[in-house]
Amino acid sequence: MPLVTVMAVACGLAVANIYYAQPLLDLLTRQFGIGSGTASLIVTVTQIGYAAGLVFLVPLGDQVNRRRLITWTAAGTGAALAAAMISPGFGWFVAASFFIGVTATCAQIMVPMAAHLAEDGQRGAVVGRVMSGLLIGILLARAFSGIVADIAGWRAVFGIGALTMFVLAAVLYRALPEEASAAARMSYPQTLRSVAALLRDEPTLRRRIVYGGCGFAGFTIVWTALPFLLARAPYHYGETAIGLFSLLGAAGALGANAAGRLHDAGYGRRAVAGFMLAAIASFAGMGLFSTHVVAIVLGLFFMDLGVQGVQILNQSTIYALRPEARSRITTAYIGCFFIAGAIGSALAGVSFELAGWPGTMAVAGLLEAAALAFWATER
Repeated sequence: MPLVTVMAVACGLAVANIYYAQPLLDLLTRQFGIGSGTASLIVTVTQIGYAAGLVFLVPLGDQVNRRRLITWTAAGTGAALAAAMISPGFGWFVAASFFIGVTATCAQIMVPMAAHLAEDGQRGAVVGRVMSGLLIGILLARAFSGIVADIAGWRAVFGIGALTMFVLAAVLYRALPEEASAAARMSYPQTLRSVAALLRDEPTLRRRIVYGGCGFAGFTIVWTALPFLLARAPYHYGETAIGLFSLLGAAGALGANAAGRLHDAGYGRRAVAGFMLAAIASFAGMGLFSTHVVAIVLGLFFMDLGVQGVQILNQSTIYALRPEARSRITTAYIGCFFIAGAIGSALAGVSFELAGWPGTMAVAGLLEAAALAFWATER
């Protein structure tokens, strides 16, 4: 379990790097003398880099020594963050952001490694613990970035991040075990092509992509539209107060750790439905009682609990399909997951503009309800 804890913390620190720039966009517009539309390219390019890492880097976890791959990738993140810290201009910063996204995928190499190292009866709990660390890193990154930037400036955010990743690379090199790769005899092109073959040949993988994708689309809808709700009447919250709402998501991610234990106990299928119902109830509550902050607080907690619980159950299930292909399964699953999140972000803006917060929550709830209806067809 100490190794699992190290991997959970490492996953959180690694994936947090792609979110540091988001609260700083207004500050960066002033620093580089650009418009808000141009500044949004930072987030877009970082996400493109992350997608590229999922496609071209993560599958190597089934082909090469994972310990070395993770260590070098973490060090690469440190170098990219250092480049962002010393950026003399916007173009340099955008290029650094791309490589931050690419190398931050070392978190998605560690998750299947943790599943591989776990014993069969503990795999769900191990995946749950590591994924909880990853999810907490995502949720707390924005708050960390905003606080540090207020105190020491935006360059300090990336400087601290770079130092942290270099230290983390050294820790992981000492902590992670040497591990032979099951697909070492495959060529790199064959490894990439086999990802599509997994999607074609594994119906359980496709089904779990639907479960997770619908939930994550709803998740991104809420977090994308939430600042618009909280900045207006009756709340009129500032940016710092809005950022602190991410702590509620972190609490939900901690609770979702129990999902892995339910999987290990043999209750995985029923638990999926339970977590989906929790998410649906949260969307309904936040939509119906949008002027009550208690309803928003409870809704965010149970939404995160539900969505992340399904995510952990999904990964515990799909990693048992083909033990020799867990990194490529991660690419297939998280890649589709990533697409669903992008669709959710786009839907959030349109639905909030057309139907306000209640209509936006209705869209999120319908997506989760569709996943639940599809779950009912599972044998």
